[in-house]
Amino acid sequence: MKFTQIPATTFQELQLNAGILLSAFDPATGAAERDDILGATSGGVSFTDTPEYADFGQDIDNCPKNTKELKEIISRAIAISGTYLTVNTAQAKSLIAAASIDEDDPTHIVPRDVLEDADFEDIWWVGDYSDKNGETNGGYIAIHLKNALSTGGFSLKSGDKAKGQFAFTYTAHYSIEDPDTVPYDLYIKAGGA
Repeated sequence: MKFTQIPATTFQELQLNAGILLSAFDPATGAAERDDILGATSGGVSFTDTPEYADFGQDIDNCPKNTKELKEIISRAIAISGTYLTVNTAQAKSLIAAASIDEDDPTHIVPRDVLEDADFEDIWWVGDYSDKNGETNGGYIAIHLKNALSTGGFSLKSGDKAKGQFAFTYTAHYSIEDPDTVPYDLYIKAGGA
């Protein structure tokens, strides 16, 4: 079976388990603080970076479609989505996107029709990576979404004898102050002995 094989490094290069969503993460140390976990999820999390391309040779006579020298990325849709099973006021405010927590009543979340700079936040997804993924020197894959905003809205799905579900979609946004910086980073770090 010449071609029925897998790479020798397969187990060292697997991403394992559902991972966690965090408000902060330091890729230099690989340490995640429990207080930074945004909530419990169900069904895993999906991340996508979908570029939209322009083919500037498309309408040029005698130019083949998809000529690499004439292809450019014109935009990216960068998003993370999933389902929370837990919610608190900070999370609900984040899911609504344009909202504030009432200063006089911290149980009261007030939606707004106007976005504020504080509505955009950094979000990290971090998951176990490689066969060495213990507490000390564990491997990880980390995705850092910059200027993330809830674009999926606030939704609650309840059910008989079931947990409430809060679907989420966060989209990363470019900044006019730094328009050439793609608003996410990716880290892949193998675990150490």
